[in-house]
Amino acid sequence: MRCPACASDDTQVTETRVSDDAVEIRRRRRCLACGRRFKTVERIELSLPTVVKKNGARLEFDDKKLRASLTLALRKRPVSAEILDASVRKIEEQLAASGEREVATQRIGELVMAELRKLDKVAYIRFASVYRSFQDVAEFQELVAEVSPRAAAKRGPKKKK
Repeated sequence: MRCPACASDDTQVTETRVSDDAVEIRRRRRCLACGRRFKTVERIELSLPTVVKKNGARLEFDDKKLRASLTLALRKRPVSAEILDASVRKIEEQLAASGEREVATQRIGELVMAELRKLDKVAYIRFASVYRSFQDVAEFQELVAEVSPRAAAKRGPKKKK
């Protein structure tokens, strides 16, 4: 690690801490050349698949687009930034763990919908209404009924097959 003050490569780790979510490692370092102290953060870099759009175009995965999509659906909803960050990481981890070299935008949309359904029903409906591009009001009503607690109570318990 290079010292930010004198650019010397001769540094020593004085302390190491793992973050609460075990995603980052924070290190305190000391430059042996100039004596300056500084901190570094190590974060796991996942190898994410290439995104294949509906028109066949291939793009590098962009977590900013994923975050923007979730943020838009969660706008003015009681979901903290930490929970949003955790959701983005969870989707990225699922994509990385799939082992696929390419992933369709539809698959990413399904992962986002699944995550939003757990986080916030209103955000889930917002995202689904755009993602599924409903053709009529009946399709939208079915989606609302699917997540509505009153509709679930009317249907009664699910029967086992």
